[in-house]
Order: sequence, then C-alpha cells, then structure tokens
Amino acid sequence: MSKVPLTVKGAEKLRTELEELKSVVRPRIIAAIATAREHGDLKENAEYHAAREQQSFAEGRIAEIEGKLSNAQIIDVTKLDANGKVVFGATVEIEDIESEKRVTYQIVGEDEASIKEGRISIGSPIARALIGKEVEDVVTVKAPAGNVDYEIISIKYI
Repeated sequence: MSKVPLTVKGAEKLRTELEELKSVVRPRIIAAIATAREHGDLKENAEYHAAREQQSFAEGRIAEIEGKLSNAQIIDVTKLDANGKVVFGATVEIEDIESEKRVTYQIVGEDEASIKEGRISIGSPIARALIGKEVEDVVTVKAPAGNVDYEIISIKYI
C-alpha cells in the first residue's frame, strides 16, 4: 500500500480520535455489553444487540485510523523548502480572474479535506492545478461548468 500524505495537524487529530475510541468509547461499550448480558436471554435483548453493533462500529473505526496512521506520510509544511511553490500543506490564496472573488485553501490529504474549513484534498482539481505553481501564476481548473482561471495571490507555509 502506498503512503498517504497527511499534515501534522491531521495526524494529531486522528491520534486524538484513536485515543478517545480506545480509552473512553471502547470501555463504555464493554460495560454496556456486560450490563445487557445480565438482563438474560441474549436473542431478544435489544440493548445487547445495540451495544454489539456500537462495538462493531468502534472497532472498525479503530482499525481504519490505525491503518491510515501506519500508511501516512506525515508532512510538516513549516519545515519544507518549497522555494515559493505550492506544495502539499501550503495555504494558497487565489482569485477568480473573471469574478475577482478571492478564496483561501490549504491543500491537505483526503481525510482532512473540509471545504467549509478551507481545506481541499490534494486530489481535487483545484489542488492538482495549483501544485508546483508560484505567486502570480495563472492556473486553469476544469470545472463542471467549464474552465475557470485563477491567479495565485499568496502562498503561506503554516
């Protein structure tokens, strides 16, 4: 399996979630299963089945996070020598040349992407167009409504 890029913040967020699942959620579910078992017949025990289902989801998420972290290539953008180019982890301000609307995005891994928080996936069309470019470069992004031209206004490595 190939390495998946992840920012330092993204990796920390996954580690925090993993710790929560292992130290809080898992013990709570185990206690709920034990309590449900005390109620008798397991075939008709809704609490028992609900707790087992929660356990299944929690264990699946734990395995998923552990897999992601073990295959992650954690990139600290503050320590990269990017020579003024757009790289993974960079925060880029771009302006739509036609509408003059400005937006700022941080280029992150797929698991970290959140358009509401201004983080776009490295695999998105905008990020792919921006990678390797510099301030004042114009990039063309193929969008469903047609091509959109953006000018790179600033690049930050924070």
